[in-house]
Amino acid sequence: MSNPNENNKKCNCGCEGHHHEFENGMSQEDATVTLTMEDDSEVECAVIAIYPAADKEYIALLPLDEDGDNEDGEVFLYRYSESDGEPTLENIESDDEYEVAAEAFDEILDNAEFDEE
Repeated sequence: MSNPNENNKKCNCGCEGHHHEFENGMSQEDATVTLTMEDDSEVECAVIAIYPAADKEYIALLPLDEDGDNEDGEVFLYRYSESDGEPTLENIESDDEYEVAAEAFDEILDNAEFDEE
């Protein structure tokens, strides 16, 4: 999982609350956001999950290549909030907060794997 150095990125996924029905009828699995990186390059990411951890919300994003694939399994984690109905992504600045967010995301993955069995 990565904690890239972007500053207060906004997503355009149209999130409608938690656990993730979107205004346009897409499921969470179909939602994508475009991140602008520090070097002004853009990365299209699939929304994996928006989830709570330690009284905050976080979003897990899977960066996609030009073909819509992710070969290396890298995941980006950001602090997530909504202001006036607009989703906002913020960097996770401290290692301690990142560990909390990463552990909560790992639990989501573990539960998903258990549900598939």
